Amino acid sequence: MRYVHTMIRVSDLDESLDFWCNKVGMIETHRTEVPAGKFTLVFLAAPKDEESSKETRAPELELTYNWDSDEVYETGRSWGHLAYRVDNVYDFCQKLMDAGVTINRPPRDGRMAFFKSPDSVSVELIQEGDALEPAEPWASMENTGDW
Repeated sequence: MRYVHTMIRVSDLDESLDFWCNKVGMIETHRTEVPAGKFTLVFLAAPKDEESSKETRAPELELTYNWDSDEVYETGRSWGHLAYRVDNVYDFCQKLMDAGVTINRPPRDGRMAFFKSPDSVSVELIQEGDALEPAEPWASMENTGDW
C-alpha cells in the first residue's frame, strides 16, 4: 500500500491556484479536465517533492473544482489539517503574511504555525529539524481565529 494524495474541493480554481502555488509555493504537477463530469482535478506537489512526484509518485495535494457548483465548502470537526515541513518557519510565515495570508497560530515556539486556505482548509507548518529560538514578532503574537 502507498499513500497517494489528499483531495480538497475548491470553490474558485484560480483563487486556489494563486493561493497554493503563488503564495504557499507549491507546484502544479498535472491537471485533468473532465468535461463529461464537469470538473477539473489539479495535482500539486511541495517543491522538495516535485521530482519524486514525477518518478515515485510522492503524495500530492489534489484540488477538485466542480464547474457548475455554487456550494460553499465547510470543514467538519472530523477533518484535521494538512502539514508541511519548512526550512525556516519564521521566513515562511513572513512570506505568507507579505502575500496577505493570515497566520492563525503564529510560530511562537519556533516549531509550528497554522494558516487557512481560501476554502478554510487548515495547514500546519512544521520547522525542519530542531525548533528555532523564540523570536519577535512571533513570540508575542496572538492567535487569530481558529485553525
